[in-house]
Amino acid sequence: MNQHLTEQIDALLPQTQCRKCGFSGCKPYAEAIAAGRADINQCPPGGQEGIQQLARLLGIPPKPLNIAHGVPNTGRMAALIDETMCIGCTFCVQACPVDAIVGAAKQLHTVIAAECTGCELCIAPCPMDCIRLVSADAVPMPAPQDARLRHRSRSQRLDQAERLKKEQPENTVSALVHDLPSTTATERKKAIVQAALDRALALRAQTDNNQPSMQP
Repeated sequence: MNQHLTEQIDALLPQTQCRKCGFSGCKPYAEAIAAGRADINQCPPGGQEGIQQLARLLGIPPKPLNIAHGVPNTGRMAALIDETMCIGCTFCVQACPVDAIVGAAKQLHTVIAAECTGCELCIAPCPMDCIRLVSADAVPMPAPQDARLRHRSRSQRLDQAERLKKEQPENTVSALVHDLPSTTATERKKAIVQAALDRALALRAQTDNNQPSMQP
């Protein structure tokens, strides 16, 4: 594999890490293009401008975006979490490829808009359907090199956690993965149900406290 060519291609990709190209991130897609295993028109976030840049680099004719992989957004988009519905399950935190979502288990999560690449990967795992993409034209898109570094840092942290998981007790690993809950189906279901119940009870108590007294 031509490593230098891979790095040149990767430098032209938007670093959203959205996987719409069919690969697990921008770097694997760049590797596939360099190896002739992927076409240059599979990146919706890069759009037609990105295709033209890749075509110039490779010395080949540009081609239309393959819309089977999606279409470009019409403007800057970022994820937004509905605070009234979030139950703190951390599934979105685990899904974000650039660590742009913060929040502890069973507590409200929030998106750092300035770090969000609009990849949409946090939407599907949310059991409460409380995440959506919204227009964020007032918030600058993260610089590709910054998003690349955040993605690389996250990947290294998770790789380290996986290695430690095989060598040390679970409580040592938890510090590296921000105390994320177990991903077994049963425990995930329990966490969702319990968090939803806790939130419902809290909202009910708040409503009861806000109601006027009926005593004369």
